[in-house]
Amino acid sequence: MCMYSVENQDGIATDWHVVHYGSRAQGGFGTVIVEATGVTPAGRLSPYDLGLWDDAQVDGHRRIVEAIHAGGALAGVQLGHGGRKAGTPPWRPDVEGARSGTLPDWDLVAPSAVAYPGHAVPRALTTAEIADTVQAFADAARRAVAAGYDVVELHGAHGYLIHQFLSPLSNTRTDAYGGSAEGRRRFALEVVRAVRAAIGEDKVLDIRLSATDWTEGGITGDDTAELARQLVAAGVDVLHVSTGGNAPAQVPAGPGYQVPFAAQVKQAVDGMTTPGGGQPQVVAVGIIDSGMQAEQILVAGLADAVAAGRAALRDPYLPVRWAHELGVSDWQAAHLPIQYWRGAWR
Repeated sequence: MCMYSVENQDGIATDWHVVHYGSRAQGGFGTVIVEATGVTPAGRLSPYDLGLWDDAQVDGHRRIVEAIHAGGALAGVQLGHGGRKAGTPPWRPDVEGARSGTLPDWDLVAPSAVAYPGHAVPRALTTAEIADTVQAFADAARRAVAAGYDVVELHGAHGYLIHQFLSPLSNTRTDAYGGSAEGRRRFALEVVRAVRAAIGEDKVLDIRLSATDWTEGGITGDDTAELARQLVAAGVDVLHVSTGGNAPAQVPAGPGYQVPFAAQVKQAVDGMTTPGGGQPQVVAVGIIDSGMQAEQILVAGLADAVAAGRAALRDPYLPVRWAHELGVSDWQAAHLPIQYWRGAWR
């Protein structure tokens, strides 16, 4: 969940980020994934985003990792490039024009010169620039390892650059990076292979996907199921399944509305083996607001883990609250810090 809180606009984490993410670790989350972090300055979703395009940004991320680890959680970072959706005013009510179009003079790039509605028309990346962007992902991943992250997540969802390459709605190229499903998948697979080589086999490589564009002519669940198999073969350990974001279509949102897509991906990769020798793991997300709902997803075998975004913003101690809903009375088992046991439910 992007926080748009790098006030100096230099991509360097602040005390605010350390406290924000450390709080969720203290609250019982098993893995805390740090917000979309730009692999290039122009790839940031806004000037206020975190970055890992420069060695000078590593120390700030290391502070975040130390806070997450101190709370007993694994630390992950989401590496991304906004493509045609980059360079927007941040979604904050104190910033004029928030989420309205592209900022002036931003170097907006994409697979093709096709604008996201309401944004500026991007320029199409050259093949040399595509190779440079793949390298930028790999370099950022190396910095993530240097900062101590346990998990590197690639943001391949919500209409950002990797998703833009995957979708016929935004990729009209006729070269090796377009023209067919195989061509449109090339960039994502090259990024995965480069990042896996950069981080080694010991770190967890996760990719977030939009399983459907919810729009005729766009990505479908079947497309994503096939892509998932190719991603695991290329080196992915975890598939984090979301939907939408590459077209302003009306999404039929409701409790657990994206879970069937996670289940489809889980079925597609069943029996495959990750570089570490384990089974690919699938994460479900999307309006999962109760402990009972989350537990049922796992019990039914629809996914291997559940992610919480907006609900985690509302309550840093969400897992502890869910544990209480599910009848856990052992606060050590519920991962409530001992300092807070006096305030536990009775």
